[in-house]
Amino acid sequence: MHIIIDGYNLIRQSDSMRRYERQSLEAGRQALISRLIEYKRKKGHKITVVFDGWDQGAAMEERDRQGNIGIIYSRRGEKADDVIKRLASDVAEEAVVISSDREIASYVTRRGKTSLSSPEFEMLMFKAAARSAGGDFAYEKDDDGTNHQSSKKGPAKRLPRARRQAQTKIRKL
Repeated sequence: MHIIIDGYNLIRQSDSMRRYERQSLEAGRQALISRLIEYKRKKGHKITVVFDGWDQGAAMEERDRQGNIGIIYSRRGEKADDVIKRLASDVAEEAVVISSDREIASYVTRRGKTSLSSPEFEMLMFKAAARSAGGDFAYEKDDDGTNHQSSKKGPAKRLPRARRQAQTKIRKL
């Protein structure tokens, strides 16, 4: 599976990474990349993170690799959204795009790929780290603090097929 991430979107949606970005853009990027390296080590998925070079980027798109994570900086005048859309269209393998941007999510869904919001993906990264540390997430807490079983059962609670297929891909994360 290939995970394509809208880098600044994920940083700005995350309370824990936003504080690094307040120091500098570079600190925010490094905090995200270090978390992604750890996540990749646990899960093994191919990960590409895309950052905007819209305002101050280079004239050409720049690619880098750090800890086996693909990093793309869009060229000056091109938004990361456009690069993400291009990547999602070009990738032949199963792909999940991480962004809270509705335009990207609808574009990706129309192309038959799966979209996941940044906070949802951050929670999956947290759960993966907790599981490797011995945590158990068979039950989840509601807003009122009560436990409930996270899996639904029975035909009355069955989700539409498109949503079930998306959840199958998300479970692999």
